[in-house]
Amino acid sequence: MSQPYDFNVAYPTLRPTMMGANAVSASQPLAAQAGMRMLMLGGNAVDAAVATAMALTVVEPSGCGVGSDAFAIVWDGEKTHALNASGRSPAAWNADYFAGQTAMPTYGWNAVSVPGAVSAWVELAKKFGTLPLTTLAQPAIDYARQGFPVSPLIARLWKNAVSKLHDQPGFSACFASQGVAPEIGEIFRNPALANTLELIAKTQGEAFYRGELAEKMIAHCQQFGGAMTLADLDNHRADWVETLTQSFAGGTVHELPPNGQGIATLMALGMLEKLDFGHQPVDSVQTLHLSIEAMKLALADLDQHIADSDHMPLTPQQLLSDEYLTQRASLIDPLRASDVSYGSPKPGGTVYLTTADASGIMVSFIQSNYMGFGSGVVVPDTGISLQNRGCGFVLDPTHANCVAPNKRPLHTIIPAFATDAAGKPLMSFGLMGGPMQAQGHLQLAIRIMRYGQNPQAAIDAPRWRVIAGRQVAIESTLDTNTLAALRAMGHELLVEDPLQGHSFGGAQVILRHPQGHYLAGSESRKDGQALVM
Repeated sequence: MSQPYDFNVAYPTLRPTMMGANAVSASQPLAAQAGMRMLMLGGNAVDAAVATAMALTVVEPSGCGVGSDAFAIVWDGEKTHALNASGRSPAAWNADYFAGQTAMPTYGWNAVSVPGAVSAWVELAKKFGTLPLTTLAQPAIDYARQGFPVSPLIARLWKNAVSKLHDQPGFSACFASQGVAPEIGEIFRNPALANTLELIAKTQGEAFYRGELAEKMIAHCQQFGGAMTLADLDNHRADWVETLTQSFAGGTVHELPPNGQGIATLMALGMLEKLDFGHQPVDSVQTLHLSIEAMKLALADLDQHIADSDHMPLTPQQLLSDEYLTQRASLIDPLRASDVSYGSPKPGGTVYLTTADASGIMVSFIQSNYMGFGSGVVVPDTGISLQNRGCGFVLDPTHANCVAPNKRPLHTIIPAFATDAAGKPLMSFGLMGGPMQAQGHLQLAIRIMRYGQNPQAAIDAPRWRVIAGRQVAIESTLDTNTLAALRAMGHELLVEDPLQGHSFGGAQVILRHPQGHYLAGSESRKDGQALVM
């Protein structure tokens, strides 16, 4: 049969697209190896995903920890299943609790919502896994107890975090015991975290939410003025939900419903389907312009309307309605950058990984602290570092995302999945980097689904990121004539080196070939790696 993906189009990289019957793609090589170990033991893609996720809490603490939140989409061989394992706010977080403050705290215990990643591992393993959780945890336990060499990007992020978080309770004792971050290649050990992971695996997460670890977390919380209680932990649940979908380029893109930002990707794709889009080359001025303008409109709606689904005055279906997307698309000037605002439809620091196996199971999984090491809080003698997802709330009482008891904050982290015209799996994909994620999903979907680029080329291609108004950050690897033409259309461009900072995210993609095997790519700008067998 003819090759359905273009392997002639490539961008500067040393990495080929990997191909095999089984695949693991993750943001850190040692974590990817943990997932591949499970496949070699006879486990499936879900086993591989859980093992990879647990290992990432050890080898990439700059992006996630045991106290992170998580989301997942699983293709079980016949259909998708979506898991929202993000935590809710403590019951004490009402408007009066933060009275007198102008914004939610960024660090410390009052930035921590109930952590959900542990519940994601347990739920995934219980519903779809084939190997014991104790087996899935073993690579992570080994890395924590025996040590691992710190990789280059993580070492840099770690160093930056120490300067900001050294005075947060428990941080330095765990992550900078000598007052400094580990150097590139230095062996780092975290025996307390090894013990914690063993206890989590042995008790199927019970120790974390209702037992010994829960008691240690809440004792530490109370010592440092936090509001979380044992009841808050005990009340946590991970929810299986239906994906939201949007038709695009003959296939369908799947995202989780809010409280995540994935709906913005779907809205932008839906707008592009209403326009004369996809006929110009993928890196042309017109393709980039229309993509940027659609994303700006979607992000304006995201900022205004999206929150915990249980607290939104509008439904996701209203925002994704054909009538509303047609209305929003009509605002796009094909020749000129615009200032945009939200509409009003009528009633009616992160790690991403993906795995796939020869039986057809595929997993799209993401977990995150939010801002690097998150809140900076680490519970003594446990290695449990805690996210700062609570700062995703706002204090405006009229806003859908206003802080309230037992409410999920707006989340940046989103896994994605796509199916083909026949409803069969096409790809599992994701991209890290805060507000870059919905924008990165859009760009990957365009490149692979509309233009047929192979996964590694789509990952390596120059990316852009809407900032505000007409401001757009864009990677310096884009053609200079194209940059000039975008400026002439009114885009205010901030040209950035893709190898500096973390602002364009890191992507992983596993694409299912029509013959049944997989094509896998991983971020060449970062430390990521794709493994196949």
